[in-house]
Amino acid sequence: MKKKRIVIALGHEALGRTLPEQHAAARRTAKAAADFIREDFQVVITHSNGPQVGMIHTAMSEFCRNHPEYTATPTSVCSAMSQGYIGYDLQNAIRTELLNRGIYKTVSTVLTQVVVDPYDEAFYHPSKMIGRIMTQEEAEEEERKGNRVLAVEGGYRKVVAAPKPMDIVEIDAVRTLSDADQVVIACGGGGIPVLAQGNNLQGASAVIEKDLAAGRLAELLDADRLVILTSVDKVCLNYGKEDEQKLDRLSVAEAQRYLEAGEFEEGTMAPKIEAAISFIGESAIRSVLITKLNKEGAEITGGMGTLIQK
Repeated sequence: MKKKRIVIALGHEALGRTLPEQHAAARRTAKAAADFIREDFQVVITHSNGPQVGMIHTAMSEFCRNHPEYTATPTSVCSAMSQGYIGYDLQNAIRTELLNRGIYKTVSTVLTQVVVDPYDEAFYHPSKMIGRIMTQEEAEEEERKGNRVLAVEGGYRKVVAAPKPMDIVEIDAVRTLSDADQVVIACGGGGIPVLAQGNNLQGASAVIEKDLAAGRLAELLDADRLVILTSVDKVCLNYGKEDEQKLDRLSVAEAQRYLEAGEFEEGTMAPKIEAAISFIGESAIRSVLITKLNKEGAEITGGMGTLIQK
């Protein structure tokens, strides 16, 4: 019998924001992943990289400023760096947890590129701030390079586009490893955004919403379930208000209706719901669970979070 396949998308809460936090968070996340593996799921993991890629971008910018003989580090390269070091922590934590349970499986991180459309509307309206706060002089230099900047408290910050994921370059490698019943970490931080130019792939000055990339990954792998671990227990209506309503279940039709009504905040819950709708589509089998991983890393069981189905 074919094993069920699950894609687990880790948010900031499941990863931490500093190196020590990330080490501890990776151990908790490993317990949840191992629970699914023990239940005989094929597990593919993807993750956010917001704090991490910001730290890398800031560090490389500072290095370039202090050592002008070196060239600046593109956003796509910073994304690749974040995939490497987050994957390193995750794969080692999962490997250790599995061995402690008497399970041997190879855990691999696949450096993953995600193709975006050069004509995506997001490139005309960049909205994602990255890197450190700059002075006016530095901001003007960025603009001379063709980059966009935004005035913020204390100075300026660079802003980049957040295009939608179209295709995953290394999907065959991820699928082959998963078919071989290995644990795979892929599409970290939404993937490295690239533009297809003939036979060449050109890194794009952009970031990809990691929830949308997770949904696309799950779709291309024909997964049975997508689990999105975030900072809240359940999807809510009227979030943060006196009449807040936590939802145990949602149909795709209901999710679409609430999304169009503006019930879900852009940049937080909205992309998760959008990813769920896109992944499930017309399938009567696929499902999405949106929930929070507790601090003990206890297994994710029925009754937790919000379950979205057709």
